[in-house]
Amino acid sequence: MRFFIIDDDESIRTMLWHIIEDEELGEVVGEAADGADVSGEFLNLKKVDILLVDLLMPIQDGIETIKKIKPIFKGKIVMISQVESKDMIGQAYEYGIENYITKPINKIEVLSILKKVMGHIRLEKTIQDIHHSLYSVMNVDHLLKQNVNPYKENSLSASARFLLSELGIAGESGSKDLIEIMQFLYDYEQEKTFAGGFPSLKEIFRNIALKKLGEGASEEELKREIKASEQRVRRAIYHSLNNLASLGLTDFIHPKFENYSSKFFDFIAVRQKMEELKADRPAAASSIRINTKKFIHAFYFEIKHLMEE
Repeated sequence: MRFFIIDDDESIRTMLWHIIEDEELGEVVGEAADGADVSGEFLNLKKVDILLVDLLMPIQDGIETIKKIKPIFKGKIVMISQVESKDMIGQAYEYGIENYITKPINKIEVLSILKKVMGHIRLEKTIQDIHHSLYSVMNVDHLLKQNVNPYKENSLSASARFLLSELGIAGESGSKDLIEIMQFLYDYEQEKTFAGGFPSLKEIFRNIALKKLGEGASEEELKREIKASEQRVRRAIYHSLNNLASLGLTDFIHPKFENYSSKFFDFIAVRQKMEELKADRPAAASSIRINTKKFIHAFYFEIKHLMEE
């Protein structure tokens, strides 16, 4: 990864430089003492992946710098700030920062945040590579003659994996079930549309089980698989709720928390989970009701939105 640092404090620039290179996160390809000294074209020329920019600088502050470079600069931006104003930090997120580091600089925090941002970059690149690979091996003309949109179908799995990662549940066993459910809903919509409403959860899980076990499966086998699949999905959904609630406790105005928590969960469930985490109550004692249907509906429409971008 290639980093660039903008901060009017030379000691801060030096400290960040050493952390990045000593911990082998990548290469610092340049630094500047003020936002006025840097342009989007210059950063792109330097092939900068991650820009670290101070919020308060004497000539051109961090907000103005981001507004100037953002239309051109395609890398990620991490804000450096000793200001704890939620309004100012929220404004920085609105203009496109990925995360922020608080002053005084803490090495553990810097490493944690930069590794998260690097992970997002790698994930986006992986998704792009998957798209390119899929498109290159497809016989697009043949599929188009059959009125099939190959780009939409092949991006469904990639979009689902991206969203699972955003929710922090890509590694959960239920993530595979959720991807299969999304494919079923996509095929269902293409064939029947949702004019008569969404299929019921019972219908969804039964079809997923049939696809996995085959038509020759007994009713008892189907019931066992349906129950196991439901449990895996519910565990994954609960972990997603836990992750979002943890994020909300840390940063209530974080874009990911604001965007996903209200879409995927009922407000009461999110609030209860945040209270549990704050009180450090064990998950086993939780009485939170998980709305699986709401989550699956929201997940599907969010994927459709990602596919259309």
